[in-house]
Amino acid sequence: MSTGKSSLSVGRAVDWKFAATVGEKLARPGPAVTSYTRNQVIEQLSEAARSAELPVREVTGLNEGGEIPEARIVDRPQWIRAATQSMRVMTGGHDDGDSKAGSISGRITGAQTGAVLAFVSSGILGQYDPFGPDHGELLLVYPNVVAVERQLRVQPYDFRLWVCLHEVTHRVQFRANPWLAEHMSRALGVLTEESSDDVAQVVSRLAEFVRRRREPSNNGEAEPNSAGMVGLLRAVQSPPQREALDQLLVLGTLLEGHADHVMDAVGPAVVPSVATIRRRFDERRQRKQPPLQRVVRALLGFDAKLSQYTRGKAFVDAVVGKVGMARFNAIWTAPETLPLPTEIDEPQLWIDRVL
Repeated sequence: MSTGKSSLSVGRAVDWKFAATVGEKLARPGPAVTSYTRNQVIEQLSEAARSAELPVREVTGLNEGGEIPEARIVDRPQWIRAATQSMRVMTGGHDDGDSKAGSISGRITGAQTGAVLAFVSSGILGQYDPFGPDHGELLLVYPNVVAVERQLRVQPYDFRLWVCLHEVTHRVQFRANPWLAEHMSRALGVLTEESSDDVAQVVSRLAEFVRRRREPSNNGEAEPNSAGMVGLLRAVQSPPQREALDQLLVLGTLLEGHADHVMDAVGPAVVPSVATIRRRFDERRQRKQPPLQRVVRALLGFDAKLSQYTRGKAFVDAVVGKVGMARFNAIWTAPETLPLPTEIDEPQLWIDRVL
C-alpha cells in the first residue's frame, strides 16, 4: 500500500560491485589441493548433481519434466560474486550507475555486505539460487566440500553425492513450483523496502521489545541468540514487514526440512556410507563454537538456519509419515497451502487446515 512517500529499496542503497570486490579480497583461501584433486572434485560434483536429480524427483513426486540442468562448480570468490548478483536482484538493486549505490554510503554498505559474504563463503557447501541465470542456478562450492569431507574423514565421492542430494532437492522444489520464487520475491520486496514509519514509532517498538526482554532467560545467557536477533529485527519493522519476515522464515524452514527429509530418504539407496556421513555431519553441526564465533553466527542468523533444518525436517517427517508424500505435496499448491508459523511445530494443524 502506497504511503505517498518515495521508498528506496535496500538493494538500491548498496554498491553491489564494490561488495563483490571487498568480499573476494576478504575471502579465506580454500584448503590446499593438487590440480588433480581440484579437477576430480569438480568433475565428481558435476556428475553427482546430475545423478541425484532422478532419485530426488522419484522420492518427492515433483517433476517439472525438463532436462536436467548442469550445476555450476565454483570457488569461494566466484560464489561471492554470484551471491552479490543474486542479492542485487532479490532486493531490487540496480546495475552500475545508480546514484545512491555509487555514493559513499553505498560503498560503506557494500563493504559491510562483502565482509559478511566473505565470512559465509568459507562454510557454504552449495546453494540453489532461484534468481540466478536461466531462471535458477545450482552452485556447489568445491573448496568447502573438500574441507568438510576431510574434517569428517568420510568417503569423498559418497559425501559429494550426499551434499548434492540436498541441494538438488532445492532445485527440484523451485523448478517444479515456479510460483515459489515469485512468492519469495514479493516477501523480500516488502522486507527490504525502506520503511515509511515515523522514527518515533520505530523507537517506541524497540523500547517495548527491550522492556520485555529485561527479565533474565532460563539459562542466564547474555549473548545474542537466533530467537533474540529475530525478535530485535521484528521490533523495528512495520506490520507488513513482520508478516513478510514470517513468510520467509516459514518458507525457509519448509524448504530446508523437506531437503533434509529427501536426503535421508534417498541416501541409503545411493550413498553406501550414508549412516556414517549423517552421524558425523550432525555432530559437526552441534559442536560448540568459541564465544566470538557463536556471537557472529547468531548475528548472521546461522543458529536460525540450523533450527530450520531440525524443525522443518520434523514437520515433513511427521506429515509424510501420516499422510504420505503424494498428499503432502498439496503444500506446493499455492502460498495459502504453505504452513503457517503456528503449524511448523504442530503438523496436525496443517493437516487439519489443508488436507
